[in-house]
Amino acid sequence: MKNLFSGDDLDSPKFLAAREAMVENQIIRRGISDQNVISAMLSVPRHLFVPPGERSYAYVDSPLPIGHGATISQPFIVGLMTELLELTPRDRVLEIGTGSGYQAALLAEISSEVISLERVPELAAFAEKNLENLKIKNVRIIVCDGTGYIGNLGRFDAIIVTAASPKIPYYLVDILNEGGRLVVPVGDYLQQELLKVKIKDKKPVLTWHGGVRFVPLVGKEGWDSLD
Repeated sequence: MKNLFSGDDLDSPKFLAAREAMVENQIIRRGISDQNVISAMLSVPRHLFVPPGERSYAYVDSPLPIGHGATISQPFIVGLMTELLELTPRDRVLEIGTGSGYQAALLAEISSEVISLERVPELAAFAEKNLENLKIKNVRIIVCDGTGYIGNLGRFDAIIVTAASPKIPYYLVDILNEGGRLVVPVGDYLQQELLKVKIKDKKPVLTWHGGVRFVPLVGKEGWDSLD
C-alpha cells in the first residue's frame, strides 16, 4: 500500500481529495448509484474511524484492522450494503456490529435513527468517541451480544449485519416492518454470500448479491435458517 499522508491532520485537503477519489473510483464506477449513499460517503471522513496508524490507508480499496479481531470493511462493500438497504430519511435502522462506527455514521447521514449493537466494550467506546467528534447525534450504541435475543428495541425499517452469520438470523427478519430490508453476509470462513431479505406482503423475499469475505459473527447460539 502506498502511504498517502503524514502528520495529524484531521481532514486536510489530501484526505478530502482521497475521499473524493475513493467515491469516484471505488463506488460510482463500480455501480453504486444511490445519491444518498454517495453523498454520505463523500461527507463522512473514513480516516477518522481507523486507528491513527492506519489513517494513511483509509481510502484504499481494502478492509483495515481496527483492533479486537475486527475490521472496517472495504469501501465498495460498505457502499453496496448501504445501497441495498434502500434507506430513506424516515427510516429506523438497526446495526449488528458497530466496530469503529463508520457504517453507523453513514446510516445516520441518511436515516432518522440508528441503533447499533457491539459486543466489545472497547470498540463501542471508540465508536462513540468517533461519532461524538463528528457531532453525530442520531446513533445509539448498546454494548451487548447481537446474536440472540436483543431485548425490546422495537421494530425497524432496515437492519444491517456487519459480520458473517453462519445462517440467516430469522429473529431479525421478525422485527422488520412491512417493506423492511435486512442485509447480511451469510456463510462460513470459506464461502460467504451477501443476502438481502425484504418483507413484501408480510413475507420475506430473498435475493443474493455475490460473494463477500467478512470476519465471522461472534456470540452465543441464536441463528437459524429461514424456510
